[in-house]
Amino acid sequence: MVKLNKIYTKTGDDGTTGLVDGSRIAKNDPRMAAIGDVDELNSALGVAICEIGDDALVQQLRIIQNDLFDLGADLATPAADGDDFTPSDMILRIVPSQVERLEKAIDAATAELDPLTSFILPGGSKAAAAIHLVRAVARRTERTCVAAGRDMSINPQALAYVNRLSDYLFVLGRALNNGGADDILWVPGASR
Repeated sequence: MVKLNKIYTKTGDDGTTGLVDGSRIAKNDPRMAAIGDVDELNSALGVAICEIGDDALVQQLRIIQNDLFDLGADLATPAADGDDFTPSDMILRIVPSQVERLEKAIDAATAELDPLTSFILPGGSKAAAAIHLVRAVARRTERTCVAAGRDMSINPQALAYVNRLSDYLFVLGRALNNGGADDILWVPGASR
């Protein structure tokens, strides 16, 4: 477990921050942008959870919040040998089972929804609207991770995870809108 005795260290006053391996990078490095977006995604999910009254769903979302900390740790740990993303007791990596768990949740939620006949507008219930906002942050996080991957090696499972997460959040938003019955459909050109 992580033990934090002191919140400020003053080591970042020069505009750098430390990675898991002890190396330091600029706080505006693409890797740090990706880590920051994962943090924002997790925080947005925490706010959305406050709108959800279903204890089983909240538990599922808390697991995802823990996964997002794993994702942040994964991004903060440079690959030992360029592209070696093998996890260990000391190295957290997103692993296929985390991606597969999201895929199963997507399939289960989708099975309960009517097929879409149009794109939907983010909204409906407060819970669905909050989840759609989290989905948008997840999409940005994915873009930031892909951009960081141009300068460094990124765990392919980490990219798959954030991609599946935004898909899961989309179907969850629909599920929270009375199984999609209360979705607000986009009407192309309706406001012309």
